[in-house]
Amino acid sequence: MSLTLQPVSLQQLRLAIESSDAATLIGFYADGAEIQIVDKDHPPSKPRILGGREEIAAYYEDVCGRAMSHEIIQGLSSENRLAFTEACRYPDGSRVLCTAMLELDGGRIVRQTNLQAWDE
Repeated sequence: MSLTLQPVSLQQLRLAIESSDAATLIGFYADGAEIQIVDKDHPPSKPRILGGREEIAAYYEDVCGRAMSHEIIQGLSSENRLAFTEACRYPDGSRVLCTAMLELDGGRIVRQTNLQAWDE
């Protein structure tokens, strides 16, 4: 996989998420980045951990390949942190809400924590 690695901004992240652009999203992550996901299947004591570019790439290729819409409904950024809330909707009307906190180093994502709530 050939990726263009680039610093991330809230606006660039919004564009990539809302257009389901997995390749651009993957390019925002540092080589040893980690994503921690907490949801109904992965409680805080046993979160899902994605470590490294390969696992993060597989995650985004799956999510971005689904028939669903993504919208960043709010976000904040500073020099080394970025946070946002994302609302997703599947064609059947089911919704997912995700809040994420990202730690940046040199403009690249090194750590991310997602808290996700899904419709039943």
